[in-house]
Amino acid sequence: MEIKSSASLVREMKKVGIKPNKALGQNFIIDDNILTKTILASEINKKSGVLEIGPGLGALTHRLSQHALKVVSIELDGKLANHLGNSVLGYGNIKIIHADALKCDLNKIIAENFEGAKVFVVANLPYYITTPLIMKLLEEGLPISSATVMVQNEVAKRIVASHSTADYSAFSIACQFYSAPKVMFTVPPSAFYPPPKVTSAVVRLDVEGHTKPIVADERKFFKVVKAAFGQRRKTLVNALGSSFDMPKAQLKQLVSDVCGNENIRGENLDISKFIKISELIF
Repeated sequence: MEIKSSASLVREMKKVGIKPNKALGQNFIIDDNILTKTILASEINKKSGVLEIGPGLGALTHRLSQHALKVVSIELDGKLANHLGNSVLGYGNIKIIHADALKCDLNKIIAENFEGAKVFVVANLPYYITTPLIMKLLEEGLPISSATVMVQNEVAKRIVASHSTADYSAFSIACQFYSAPKVMFTVPPSAFYPPPKVTSAVVRLDVEGHTKPIVADERKFFKVVKAAFGQRRKTLVNALGSSFDMPKAQLKQLVSDVCGNENIRGENLDISKFIKISELIF
């Protein structure tokens, strides 16, 4: 079928009385070139299964259907889900699910809809729940090849940040622990309706082919990471002392042995050092 332009989808939305919901962080892509660049960045093909979260008006959904084997889109807004469902009736490879992506069993949805196909997440994520959505995609061990997502540019910087930089955080470590992330391109506010007040970016997090670091106890590893960044201004020794019962003198020795500096802050450690500390701390 002919792909509908973003402009025509906006006109349809206005005609039926649907307005962007600020509470749900709805900013719809209206730049067809950005949609094309997003799909190219995802590297999907006609054998790919695509999971989309927050399809909105369906501008990206329509285009994904032309490049993928099947598209399953999860939309929280009931009016939009119904509108989008009606607009894709003529497409044989699109399925709309009215649900909260944060509460869905995504493993079950993938198993029921993409048997035998490589699965890719491609989405313009609702900005107010970007971080928990990305963590859900990564932490639940979904059988996905990658996630190509539109996020706020400041979030994109945090996702790919290196240690000893201002944007480096526990979120950076988690994203880089579970995937190999890369910022593909930035997107101006003018590409959206209504335009947000911030610049956006498309990030691809490659899961397939990424070697996840070997950690004896992932739960303790992330407890160490969260403790280190929960109190950024404190030294790593003092930050860890608030979450672990290890005597301070031993903590100092441990941090000194691993980092060569007992006064170092958590933001200056790379993942490998966090792993070493998690294996030695008690």
